[in-house]
Amino acid sequence: MAPPAQERKLPFGKIEPNTAKYFASCTLGGIIACGPTHTSVTPLDLVKCRRQVDPKIYTSNLSAWRSIFAKEGLRGVFFGWTPTLVGYSFQGAGKYGFYEYFKYLYGEQLFPNSNRTLVFLGASASAEFFADMALCPFEAVKVRMQTTLPPYAGTLREGWRKVAAKEGLGGLYKGIAPLWARQIPYTMTKFATFEETVSGLYWALGRPKESFGMLPQTGVSFLGGYIAGIFCAVVSHPADVMVSKLNADRKAGESASTAVSRIYRNIGFAGLWNGLPVRIVMLGTLTGFQWLIYDSFKVFLGLPTTGGH
Repeated sequence: MAPPAQERKLPFGKIEPNTAKYFASCTLGGIIACGPTHTSVTPLDLVKCRRQVDPKIYTSNLSAWRSIFAKEGLRGVFFGWTPTLVGYSFQGAGKYGFYEYFKYLYGEQLFPNSNRTLVFLGASASAEFFADMALCPFEAVKVRMQTTLPPYAGTLREGWRKVAAKEGLGGLYKGIAPLWARQIPYTMTKFATFEETVSGLYWALGRPKESFGMLPQTGVSFLGGYIAGIFCAVVSHPADVMVSKLNADRKAGESASTAVSRIYRNIGFAGLWNGLPVRIVMLGTLTGFQWLIYDSFKVFLGLPTTGGH
């Protein structure tokens, strides 16, 4: 078993749980966990978004990557990585940092005797509400860049300037409502499923979490995250399709509700599930590695891994 945190030499000294330093550390962990992982799956995200907007554009994911690589090289396959990195780094900061804060606030300060699953759901929903405010402008630019041919813009800076010049701040935030509709259920599923899965895994192993070393604990975090990611993909996919459609095909002056109704009439219920298999693979892997990175960072700081308490 790994020695207790207080017996090891910690990189930034001992960090007390539920302090400002603790929440700041979790915020930094969220940046490290989310920004690079989302960026690494840009090729999957690029093809997924284009196929959601136009199912006939490619016959398969493999043919899509071959076609893009043949025309544009590796840069084309990773097109849109900059707004992805910046946007999801900001989102990760809010998602994980605020989650830890709201979990403490709801579970230990306001409602100490409430059901733990309700605490996980409430904390993750609150955290994602704020995290999406940071993500939304970058998501708007990313989707425009990835779903238009020829591309709406070649860089994050160019895309941001074009949207701001033509549509103002409202153009960068016109997708906030569908983004909340996609991300809040996604994050509620992600965190609550993760917490309950990790607890279930330790129960199945027949030993308390504290009896395992840090390497097995982070392995449990990865497995719990992967399982949570599968559930996340299914729950949030229809809203994900609609976000892509809205950012690519919303007419000037058209309200969100009118645009959603028009788009749904065009694609139908089946169209809301375009690209689901690739999103399951993407989010399962993504979520698994995010929890692995996040909890590994916490271990590096001398903090306990998430879940299983």
